[in-house]
Amino acid sequence: MSFGAQVRLVLVMALWASCFPLIAVGLELAPHLAFAALRAATGGIALIGVSLVLRRPMPKDAGGWGMIVLLASGATSLGFLGMFHGAAFLSPGLATLIFSTQPLVAAVLGRMFLGEQLTARGALGLVLGFTGVAIASWPQLTSPSASLYLTGAGFVIAAAAGTAVGNVVMKRISQSVDAATAVGWSLTLGAIPLAIASTATEDIAIVWSSEFVAALAVLSLFGTALAFWLWFEALKSTPLSAANAFSFLVPVFALALGGLFFGERVGFPEIAGAGLIVAGVAIAQRRSA
Repeated sequence: MSFGAQVRLVLVMALWASCFPLIAVGLELAPHLAFAALRAATGGIALIGVSLVLRRPMPKDAGGWGMIVLLASGATSLGFLGMFHGAAFLSPGLATLIFSTQPLVAAVLGRMFLGEQLTARGALGLVLGFTGVAIASWPQLTSPSASLYLTGAGFVIAAAAGTAVGNVVMKRISQSVDAATAVGWSLTLGAIPLAIASTATEDIAIVWSSEFVAALAVLSLFGTALAFWLWFEALKSTPLSAANAFSFLVPVFALALGGLFFGERVGFPEIAGAGLIVAGVAIAQRRSA
């Protein structure tokens, strides 16, 4: 992997790490699903516009559109639903830490659908990663608000699973579908179920303050459209397992952001858990694993 590719992947992870803090800001001013739908639609429409300006080709067969719909259902609809609901119960750093199990789920899916082998080393990585999540979660599990924590963790794990499915789909179609087109349409189509669910279940009262508009713009255009576009482009030339190895940087960035801007306390369990997750992901995503 070239140095430039590594720099782009580090940038993607930094952008993704900013998502949960920005979601936490926006949820103070908008309902969960309405905010999620706005994030997806804004980022998707922006990328579709870019693809039209650059005259990028559209998928020409039902198979290509079918994979985009699957990507929209997993990474966008399920992924965003889990992220936004989970962020209501968890601190940004802890939510990102739990979400970092996504590469471990992708390792299993990669074996099933991409033919990537999972050896004993890979299995060890999975065990270490999930052990790290358990250790980092222990203070919350033993607190009086444990039931709320479990609810939030369940949503975030669902988001990680949806994103893992999306990553496998991206890798499958990365050589045959344009990145901006695929990501743009998957975000836009994935926003539709979120918008329908929001209309049916929420009192849509959005506070269109400058703070909310700024959070939505940065989250949609940089944390979503730009990050997913760069990620899709990276998968064209990089195995999913190798690219996903960079995901261990996300909780590191996120815990730093949580401590700097949200006063989030980072204790020994979180540090120890993050260390095990880093080790687990690094081991599980090695090409030899």
